[in-house]
Amino acid sequence: MSKERARRRADREREAAIRTAARAAEQERRERQAARKQAVRAATTDRLRRRGVGRDTGVLARRRRAHTTWTVVLLLVAVVLVWVVRDDWASRLGIVLVAVLAFPVVRLVLFGKR
Repeated sequence: MSKERARRRADREREAAIRTAARAAEQERRERQAARKQAVRAATTDRLRRRGVGRDTGVLARRRRAHTTWTVVLLLVAVVLVWVVRDDWASRLGIVLVAVLAFPVVRLVLFGKR
């Protein structure tokens, strides 16, 4: 009977050791996965600059919005003027394309870099 108990105890200890090794392997796998996720996050999203919600406030932002508005108004007046004066669609579509492409240049010429 004593040999039988010793054998069963050895079986239980062996099974407990197998379960402990499986838990340790699972824990190590989870730690590696968490380290991979952290490395990817550090290389991608953590490097991004987070901005607040809403539009920028302040003197510089207000000035930039005003400059952009005046430039759009000026180019829109030019587009409407050509649209009314010219009859052919090539000129009408051409001025729209020119206005879109010339927007940054016109803004820079009108307001410059200060």
